[in-house]
Amino acid sequence: MKMKMKNISHVSQFYLLRVSDDPELQPLLCGLFLSMFLISVLGNLLIILTVISFSHLHTPMYFFLSILSMADIGFISTTVPNMVAELQIHSSAISYVGCLTQMSFFIIFACMDSMLLAVMAYDRFVAICHPLHYAIIMNPCRCGVLVLMSFLASLCESLLHNLSALQVKCFKDITIANFFCHPSQLLNLGCDNTFKNNIPMYVIGVMLGVFPLLGILISYFKIISSILRITSSRGRYKAFSTCGSHLAVVWLFYGTGLGEYFGSLLSHSSGNNVIASLMYTVVTPMLNPFIYSLRNQDISNSLKRLHFCTV
Repeated sequence: MKMKMKNISHVSQFYLLRVSDDPELQPLLCGLFLSMFLISVLGNLLIILTVISFSHLHTPMYFFLSILSMADIGFISTTVPNMVAELQIHSSAISYVGCLTQMSFFIIFACMDSMLLAVMAYDRFVAICHPLHYAIIMNPCRCGVLVLMSFLASLCESLLHNLSALQVKCFKDITIANFFCHPSQLLNLGCDNTFKNNIPMYVIGVMLGVFPLLGILISYFKIISSILRITSSRGRYKAFSTCGSHLAVVWLFYGTGLGEYFGSLLSHSSGNNVIASLMYTVVTPMLNPFIYSLRNQDISNSLKRLHFCTV
């Protein structure tokens, strides 16, 4: 049910858009999203357990992969449990504080994914283009600093969005056209929402969204240039195979993320926004473990060994 109001000065709660209003369809959707959530969490936990369990995976590449898996667990946990609860209790209301909290964690984990993918691209660049200096450049201390910087940058982005949201004292509407507290849609509900007021948010958004993607593109441009200079076809294949799973995850993450962003700009249909958001927030974290386990030989073989050890 859509609730329209004008110039609401005191807001205690918002109303999220339901995935479906069909009572017969809601139990099926509840089971589907709960299953996807459990698959994502268990899959990412399995990746983390595998990396911890085998010493030959104690390398920077798999260290970053395990941190990415943690971020994916947090990412999907910010949206799906609340959505499943809404389907169960047949209520789409979320408190003002709850909305800001959900938005904060969503931004932190989304930015962490973006930053970590850029860090992993840099790791592959060093490994392929500077193999003799790899152990020196990607030492444990630097790896830890890169992860810490990624988290701090994500935290700053989240705090900036929260500060922008807290400055909004008047709302045009209390219905958010998505199944979670989407940052841009929440801020657009402000009565005095102007481009000037949102400039700091846009600047930091570009820094943490565009710059990591630019870093990934530059890293892979240099990687491909280096691989093409390898005369052995076997050597080329080995170099490409180490990047295949990461490229697939980058394509999935940015493809769905940019699809959601441009889709919301081109189409004002709330249904289209929900579908795009589902791909970005639910499907992507669920597929990442499968991509790494199927396309990465080290992870695939280690998972088989882990299975035999537990049987």
